[in-house]
Amino acid sequence: QVQLVESGGGLVQPGGSQRLSCAASGSSFSSYTMGWYRQAPGKQRELVAAITSGGTTNYADALKGRFTISRDNAKNTVYLQMNSLRPEDTAVYYCNAKRTIVPKYQDYWGQGTQVTVSA
Repeated sequence: QVQLVESGGGLVQPGGSQRLSCAASGSSFSSYTMGWYRQAPGKQRELVAAITSGGTTNYADALKGRFTISRDNAKNTVYLQMNSLRPEDTAVYYCNAKRTIVPKYQDYWGQGTQVTVSA
């Protein structure tokens, strides 16, 4: 079992930066693919970025160059650095951990943290 707790959300002005953190409890953090997703009001949840156990990253095309995902396995934490924020980045941001240990597929979610980009 993995528990995920996000932090770092809040109100930020357009053009500003914000860093989200997701602290994971439980064992074997380094074996999980970690991801950040977001959900804006009235929209479906969408992938923002993911990082595999080996450090390979994947980003939503529209966010490449502005957002950076990283992980610190020693701290059981994954980060999302968000730069040049826009009002359309306003959403609840969720942390996700997933892995497949045959035959089990494990998928865990945090409770989310609100990011509001507004002047």
